[in-house]
Amino acid sequence: MPRVCGSCSSYRAFGLFLVSLLFGGSGLAGQDAVPAPKPPHKKHLNKALEPPPQTFTLVGAGDIAWCNDLAGAEATAKLIEQIPGTVFAAGDLAYENGSDEEFRNCYGTTWGRFKDRTYPTPGNHEYETGPAGGYFRYWGERAGELGKGYYSFDLGAWHIMALNTNCNSKALGGCAKDSPEETWLREDLAAHPAACILAFGHHALFSSGLSPRHAIHPELRQFWRDLYEAHADLVLAGHEHSYERFAPQDPDGRVDPARGIREIVAGTGGKDHTVLGFAQPNSEVRDDSTFGVLKLTLSPDRYVWEFIPVPGKSFRDSGSGLCHNHPTSKP
Repeated sequence: MPRVCGSCSSYRAFGLFLVSLLFGGSGLAGQDAVPAPKPPHKKHLNKALEPPPQTFTLVGAGDIAWCNDLAGAEATAKLIEQIPGTVFAAGDLAYENGSDEEFRNCYGTTWGRFKDRTYPTPGNHEYETGPAGGYFRYWGERAGELGKGYYSFDLGAWHIMALNTNCNSKALGGCAKDSPEETWLREDLAAHPAACILAFGHHALFSSGLSPRHAIHPELRQFWRDLYEAHADLVLAGHEHSYERFAPQDPDGRVDPARGIREIVAGTGGKDHTVLGFAQPNSEVRDDSTFGVLKLTLSPDRYVWEFIPVPGKSFRDSGSGLCHNHPTSKP
């Protein structure tokens, strides 16, 4: 017959009593000695949903505020209101002439709400009445050096280059090899050999716009050569009032999945729509009837793109690519 411990039950009760003192339970048999864990605080849940600290958002478009009809610019501005992060504005920001009044009353009342987090570049309409005076007065130091309009900045592992693609401007000095801007571009790229590289400007080297003279700008090829040699990842543009994404390619338009630059044209900021022509080689996705913004999520080793349309439109585009200069992307 098994031995019975006469004092065991009292020891057990005393042990439960000690547990209750330590953990806030009742200490009574048949009840939980340790309370159930509290649910996570809402603040902690929100923090868990935040992107990693080295990930940054860049969002924007070109061809934005038309003073004759601000509905498009207002609709895309409402999209950006819901997207925290850095904004890019890829030229032709205040139609028709980029005057002080147009910037104040048209761009300023729409996308101007994000001025303190926006990095701009000038378009051809900013030069309609001279050397972009209204543009430089509106943006001040955010536009780079007065009269030049090209500069760079960093978002984590990404080096972002804002280009002035108005190559016919006498004040700019052109875009050919050894021009002031091309020299700056080459030197700035050399100073950031390990960075992921993104450049944005108004005009595009590649585009399927209906008028090739308006859509395709071979004067930018030297810029592309410099960017390609530095293993740049992305070039963003506007000018054509449409959306178009190209496969990674070299400056001469040859597909290059390993080292090629992906170009995305997003002239969808709200001015109006222009018709696309026949698809150029390497054009992957096109749309010429939707206002919206291009959102980029930039991580240390990759990027993710997403075209977000205004309400009522269904066209979307999304995907991802690797940063060429990240160690894991190199052969």
